[in-house]
Amino acid sequence: MRVLYQVDSFTRTPFTGNPAGVVLGAEGMSDAEMLAVARELNNSETAFVLPADAADHDVRVRFFTPTTEVPTCGHATVGAHFARAVEYGLPSGSLRQKTGAGLIQRVEIHRDGDGDGDGDRDRVRIGMHQGRAEFGPELEGGQVDWLLRALGAGTADLVENAPVQTVSTGHSKVLVELRDRAVVDALRPDPSALTALSREVGSNGFFVFTRATGDARLLTWSRMFAPAIGITEDPVTGNGHGPLGAYLVRHGLVPATEGRLDFTGRQGVAMGRPGDVRVRVDVRPDGGLSVTIIGDAVTAFRAELASPSVAPEAPGRPPPGVRRLE
Repeated sequence: MRVLYQVDSFTRTPFTGNPAGVVLGAEGMSDAEMLAVARELNNSETAFVLPADAADHDVRVRFFTPTTEVPTCGHATVGAHFARAVEYGLPSGSLRQKTGAGLIQRVEIHRDGDGDGDGDRDRVRIGMHQGRAEFGPELEGGQVDWLLRALGAGTADLVENAPVQTVSTGHSKVLVELRDRAVVDALRPDPSALTALSREVGSNGFFVFTRATGDARLLTWSRMFAPAIGITEDPVTGNGHGPLGAYLVRHGLVPATEGRLDFTGRQGVAMGRPGDVRVRVDVRPDGGLSVTIIGDAVTAFRAELASPSVAPEAPGRPPPGVRRLE
């Protein structure tokens, strides 16, 4: 029997934040079986945790939407390593995750109250070091008009001097800044139009945000739409907030004091599933930008997933590969 978790990421309140399925001990599952589980759970992504297959990483994780495999996923990474920490009683530490796309990413487990093994009663936060920020082309005038119509917004809603641009820290998003929170919350996107635009611009996700949050604790307020991969709207997006942080620094929209920007972004309010993502952007000596996201999580439910294949790691026995944080 495999262990199945449903984890709400970027929150400590069940049934808010972004739900992710997590299958521990997924070795032996076929692609079709993984996709069937993801479709059954119907979350934006489900993570399948597998043993390492080389010495350069400690664990493999594959991510599936209800319709396809995706290269990486922020909230499902948080969910996967939160589930591992709870299931196996893992202490604070760091490890290297290899994704289905072959990306090697550093993941950190931050546990308050180490040593009592109470799992969910401890605060367990997961940090994910995303890939180096890569900046794609800025959308042209006709493409911007297409996007605004598809979102249900107008030209007057755009913020000046904030280009509409594709940015990636592992899984690209088109970033769009609008003038205030009310405009962002009022969006009523056309999924078919966004899907067609995805093919045009080569990116499946549209991350819409504002810095006019009305809350001094929050730098950004956002929504994310990716109908081309079966996600009409995603509640709280780690792989949207990472590119967002890099974008803000790259265009000088928010200063990186002494080479670093730290902020909190909120997403999911329009869906009734609010969650907060902590973002850290570091300016590298060569001018490149490195991004880390950190999120809380909470278990929604745990179950056993019937399968004739290989059994998962024994509960309570920490798997190898976790190194204590310095």
